[in-house]
Amino acid sequence: MSKLGTLYGLGVGPGDPELITVKAFRLLKESPVIAYPRKKSGAKSYALAITELYVDTREKEMVGLTFPMTKDREALEKQWNKTVDSVWGYLSQGKNVAFVTEGDPMLYSTYIHLMRLMKERHPEVEAVSIPGISSVLAAASRLGLPLADGDEQVAVVPATDDYDAMRRALETHDCVVFIKVAKVIDLMLTVLRDLELVDKAAVLTKVTSAEELIWRNIEELAGRELEYLTLMVVRK
Repeated sequence: MSKLGTLYGLGVGPGDPELITVKAFRLLKESPVIAYPRKKSGAKSYALAITELYVDTREKEMVGLTFPMTKDREALEKQWNKTVDSVWGYLSQGKNVAFVTEGDPMLYSTYIHLMRLMKERHPEVEAVSIPGISSVLAAASRLGLPLADGDEQVAVVPATDDYDAMRRALETHDCVVFIKVAKVIDLMLTVLRDLELVDKAAVLTKVTSAEELIWRNIEELAGRELEYLTLMVVRK
């Protein structure tokens, strides 16, 4: 059997194109195939927009992988099987595939599921993760706010509509970064008000990118619709 290609998970950072590592840059240049996530066919990928600044896409095989935003298990399984088959098609030809993702590939990334399924179905494939700067760390820098110091505890928590769980996270940590906060911003405001922590919170959208928005007075966000790539930092 000919040598298989390597699957790389490349973190290209939170939004600022300069926040990409030298190693990720090198592998983008060297990999003949670049795969990127998209929510639906034709949709612009956040990670791809960064990637296009560093490589000539005409010289690469560009593979858009669709990850539908649905909880329908049958639809998800069908799409994931299609995605793994697509990537395997290149790896089996001995071609390295660089899968680009915003932030870090090992922190709430679509790469995680791709890597797991690939290893399940094709355990002979080597999967290598290249760390990237996550939006969590980028948010701390933009706010000038340490996430943790000394013996303090910090948590990264996906925001949900579970009031008790969100409250518990805040009560048991010195600092909490809530990701995916857009859909539950009103509930989060309620939790913060109840704990008298509204003035300890900030919200950021598309951090470090040209479209970045920062709110330090988060009461302004009541009833607002926010972008998917929005997080909240609460530091007690």
